[in-house]
Amino acid sequence: MRSAGQTGRLAAWQTGRLFRKATRSALDAVQDVLRAEVLQGNGELVREFLVGKALPVARALLLERMAARLLLRLGLRGALASNVVGWVLPLVVEQLLKAGHKSGLFEKVGQHATVQDTLRRLDELRAATWKRLAPDHGTGAQWLPNDHEPPAQLSA
Repeated sequence: MRSAGQTGRLAAWQTGRLFRKATRSALDAVQDVLRAEVLQGNGELVREFLVGKALPVARALLLERMAARLLLRLGLRGALASNVVGWVLPLVVEQLLKAGHKSGLFEKVGQHATVQDTLRRLDELRAATWKRLAPDHGTGAQWLPNDHEPPAQLSA
């Protein structure tokens, strides 16, 4: 009886790990879409999206592309995938915008810049957003950007 009740619950470290994985996937999806738009010559659209001046149709199109990319990254299907994307993507985009406003990055991005400069600024924005989503509480430990899985948890 006790084991049946425990199977539906996750330990705190497991939910934290799942949250980090979902938010990292969402941040990567957002970054991929924004970088692709800059490389296609739509740097002004990306700037307007980040500053909040994009037309509703353009904003919806970018968000739709981000959601589709996130669905592919998560590898989930059906209602579960829709629910996860529905709560994690807005959270990540909100934190991305907050990080950009707080760091003053949007003023730098708002200036007419080269493609390489805009891509570098997007990388800075990604790093600042990740610090907001998964803060390092003074330990100094970091994951490298190409690490997709967190380290294995130690047993109690």
